[in-house]
Amino acid sequence: MTTTFTPRRLQPGDLARTASVGLRTRRMRAALSALGIAIGVASIVAVLGLSASSQAGLLAQIDRLGTNLLTVSTGQDMTGKDVALPKTAPGMISRIGPVQQVESVAALKAKVYRTPLIPAVNTNALSVRAATLKLPEVVRTSVARGRYLNAATATQPVAVLGAGAAQRLGFDRVFAGQRIWLGGRWFYVAGILGPATLAPEIDSSVLVGFPAAQRYLGFDGNPTTIYVRSQTDQVDDVHAVLAATANPRNPGQVAVSNPSAALVARAAAESALNGLFLGLGAVALLVGGVGVANTMIISVLERRSEIGLRRALGATRGHIRVQFLAEAVLLAGLGGAAGVACGALATVGYDALKGWEVVIPPEAWAGGAGSALAIGGIAGLLPALRAARMQPTEALRTV
Repeated sequence: MTTTFTPRRLQPGDLARTASVGLRTRRMRAALSALGIAIGVASIVAVLGLSASSQAGLLAQIDRLGTNLLTVSTGQDMTGKDVALPKTAPGMISRIGPVQQVESVAALKAKVYRTPLIPAVNTNALSVRAATLKLPEVVRTSVARGRYLNAATATQPVAVLGAGAAQRLGFDRVFAGQRIWLGGRWFYVAGILGPATLAPEIDSSVLVGFPAAQRYLGFDGNPTTIYVRSQTDQVDDVHAVLAATANPRNPGQVAVSNPSAALVARAAAESALNGLFLGLGAVALLVGGVGVANTMIISVLERRSEIGLRRALGATRGHIRVQFLAEAVLLAGLGGAAGVACGALATVGYDALKGWEVVIPPEAWAGGAGSALAIGGIAGLLPALRAARMQPTEALRTV
């Protein structure tokens, strides 16, 4: 009577132990092979995580600052010359129904220095602007030091520094009697503003009151930029009529913009730039896959005796094929797991440094781990087929 043995399929536990033999006995080689996979996956996770965190932080900032700020500024005529806004423009704009707040500034030709001893060419790219009394409220900035202009100080030689202007002039605090040389005379410093994200031109400006500008700096009274806050659900409607309201005679010579749109565009530009870094991560992942394939090919050559012995004891070609394929996938999976952990840690650390909310999209870690496993399977396929094709007698010749 002849007994026929039907080869059984490897159980998951047995397959895991068998597949890990090569990795446990050649730890340094396995670690170096997994390193390429880990670098590629870490790059992908970190890039996608940092991009998502950055965009979330930017959108949260836009929500805090509001999307209902519009700016009206001087345009140009047919010859390219700047056309001043009418003095009546702020008052006319304030009559538009959905408009909630209107404040304005005017660029002045005066120069500002720390002392009159500084050469005139060293302007530090600072500008002097006349400003109305509720400007910080409209552009959503705050007074970091001292105080802003009021009805009394707006008529006197008193100035408030933008965040960048204070830094360039060397001021980090405000004390009694502090002065700057502005327009050929001394102006007292009343305060320093915080950063104005929606109005970056304010950061590099020194602000004085409209009455003081007319009295001491020869200001003609025409605003150059008007900041308008409208009802959020009617921003587009207000935008459509601002130019004609500000300058009814020549609405085409008025520029109207929405500063928050520039922030949204910046987020889109950052997303486009992330494609380059994702490409670099994919290249690193591909190089890691080549390393896994090379490791598995060498492993097959070194383990001929093992393959022959297992075949002689009854292992089928399918058993050998699944063993080496599982070993490649396990190697790539370990590298992918390490890469996901490193990418997540890099994202958390950088977000904490920037003060952003930590956001790691599911597609970042799932895609990184999945691509690592897929590359491991592809890289291990050829070595697994090569090992399965070995005849027991040929393999045992190396014993």
